[in-house]
Amino acid sequence: MTVVSTTSDELSDLPQATVPFADLTGMHAPLAARLDAVWQQTLATSGFIGGALVDAFEASWAGYCGRRHAVGVANGTDAIALALKAFEVGAGDEVLVPANTFIASAEGVVMAGATPVFVDVDAQTLLVDVDLLDAAVTARTVAVLVVHLYGHIPDMDAITAFAKRRGLAVIEDAAQAHGATWNGRPAGSFGAAATFSFYPGKNLGAFGDGGAVVLDDDAAAARIRSLAFHGRAVEDRYLHPLLGINSRLDALQAGILSVKLDHLDEWTAGRRRAADRYLLALSADAPEIADAVVRPLAGCASAWHLFVVRVADRERVRAELAEAGIETGIHYPVPCHRQGAFAGGPVQLLPVAERAAASVLSLPMFPHLSDEQVDRAAAALISAVRL
Repeated sequence: MTVVSTTSDELSDLPQATVPFADLTGMHAPLAARLDAVWQQTLATSGFIGGALVDAFEASWAGYCGRRHAVGVANGTDAIALALKAFEVGAGDEVLVPANTFIASAEGVVMAGATPVFVDVDAQTLLVDVDLLDAAVTARTVAVLVVHLYGHIPDMDAITAFAKRRGLAVIEDAAQAHGATWNGRPAGSFGAAATFSFYPGKNLGAFGDGGAVVLDDDAAAARIRSLAFHGRAVEDRYLHPLLGINSRLDALQAGILSVKLDHLDEWTAGRRRAADRYLLALSADAPEIADAVVRPLAGCASAWHLFVVRVADRERVRAELAEAGIETGIHYPVPCHRQGAFAGGPVQLLPVAERAAASVLSLPMFPHLSDEQVDRAAAALISAVRL
């Protein structure tokens, strides 16, 4: 991800300035005094691990997600593994995972000791195809990992009904969906547990790695806390009844996240405005390109982590956009089931995920993306596609 130090107001004064793919500096600059205060508090107290800053953020994030508990961990990948382990998913078990996702989704399953079984995605949303889940279930299947990709949430009513009928646990990978909702319910409020990443480029990002698991089950939450702290017992710090790992959310990162959480709804609204502007510009001048935008389902109020469009001849189009000063990304050019890390397993034919991997292109998206920047990016895309 490219980060530039120029704010959106400064960019609008430069007619040919680059439209960055993301602009974290523009998000952080207005919060500088509060963010510095967190740093000074951390220095003054030497409270680097655990403590009041972590407790406060966990409580706020649990409430935001509509959950009883939030357990801060070191990153989103650990969050997936720990959530699965908390519900005793492990060796010999299979977990259904959409093929169109970042490899961390499947990696977390493997870290828990289980086996990911990849499922193809819906041709319109590029999220897991609910109609294909049944056929992927075997006697070893114990859970489905639902990925809220691009900030979009799939049909959670259908997925939870499927999981209940099959006796499977639902774990949400909501690493790209901070602030999204499905029929009014926030991402993270469905299923047994949900996991989040606070990588700096996420909609709610720290100043380094970080993650969390949100859930309602008291015993599972306690188990995650123990597993993330070397399997330590609550009652005695020198006893380790579980074999755990070292995966804690730093106090500094928790404090930063608390500051930024106050602005998450405002930033989500900014992303939605930018998405609406893109769709308006594309629909007016290039309806065929607007039809190729990956959009959320009607029940989803998306967090628009990414604005993704499918294009033919992607590398040429991307080069044309770069020439016009429009930075872009690709999420993701190799589907999980084609990654070398999963070579040697049964050959899976997942045509929708493979077509998506060859055609998806992510346009600039951040909360303070200006109308002028959106219009420039949309016009450049139209010009490049129609060459």
